[in-house]
Amino acid sequence: MTTEEILKELQEYGDEQTKTTLMRHGAKEPIFGVKVQDLKKILKKTKKNHELSLELYATGNSDAMYLAGLMADEQQITKEQLEDWVDKAYWYYLSEYTVPWVAAETEYGFELGRKWIKSEKETVASAGWGTLAYYAAVNEDEKLDTKAYIKLLDTVKKEIHNAQNRVRYTMNGFVIAVGTYVEALTEKSKEVAKEIGKVNVDVGGTACKVPIANEYINKAIVKGRIGKKRKTARC
Repeated sequence: MTTEEILKELQEYGDEQTKTTLMRHGAKEPIFGVKVQDLKKILKKTKKNHELSLELYATGNSDAMYLAGLMADEQQITKEQLEDWVDKAYWYYLSEYTVPWVAAETEYGFELGRKWIKSEKETVASAGWGTLAYYAAVNEDEKLDTKAYIKLLDTVKKEIHNAQNRVRYTMNGFVIAVGTYVEALTEKSKEVAKEIGKVNVDVGGTACKVPIANEYINKAIVKGRIGKKRKTARC
């Protein structure tokens, strides 16, 4: 399929109610309002396609950009291309899911995540914390720099309540991810989660809620999910 053919199909899948909901959350024109299950129908036809994913992301259409993240080839995408993607990820579906998902599956995900969290740009910093969280979720503990993750947890404990709005959200998610997917750091994560308590995030008048990290980790413990890695960051 070509970019033009995909855009035409996206337009056909477009749903006004979905579009209204997504725009309430921060999406902007151009957008058709395509449901994820419909994006995955297109993905079944294209599979992973590096060049096509770059073209789709470059359109600036939110649906196409999200699809690009599902389609991206983590073996081919470069650091420079991901830097471009994170710079253009203007709302949280892109900055907290699309870009981190792909970045976390690359060999340089940890490097990029640590770089991005230092950014003063809210979407970039939140993408950084998301990338570090997903990186821990998909990589075996032997590959992780445990000492660095401990320092990152301490950074969250110290800075989360004074961080930018969406950065607070992804910092909280980082604690949950590390506590859930890195068994050696579960207790440390619980200590940090207890310390930070409830995290307040302005979700723009939507029904979204910020999970209580300690409660979430405890549920994972009860369900026996601690240390069970994800096959892929993307969903």
